[in-house]
This record gives sequence, C-alpha cells and structure tokens, in this order.
Amino acid sequence: MDLTVRAGDVVETKKPHPCGGRRWEVVRTGAEYKIRCLTCGRTVVLDHDGLAKRLRRGSGEER
Repeated sequence: MDLTVRAGDVVETKKPHPCGGRRWEVVRTGAEYKIRCLTCGRTVVLDHDGLAKRLRRGSGEER
C-alpha cells in the first residue's frame, strides 16, 4: 500500500480504538507518524509500517 498522508489529514483504521472511534487526525509526519483519535483525543505514535498496516485501504491516498 502506498502511504501518502500529510499533517491535518483524517484517516480511518481497520479496527476501532477502545473508545469506539475509527477516525484519526494526522498530527505529525516524518520518521514516525503521530495521530490523534477524533473521538477521545488520545494520541499514538506509529512508524511507517505500523500506520500502513492499520489503515483502511484507500485512506490517505491522493484523490
């Protein structure tokens, strides 16, 4: 999967966060990605492969 996301993008994960939310905002990009749950506000830091694995197919791609 070609991962193209920028800060400010909203992405959707395959599995929900424990709070029930699937939508996340990308806060920071670089060697690692920092994303924030739009339901509860929790932030998570993931590497490139970890984020690509968790995203729903099609999220974050150029449209």
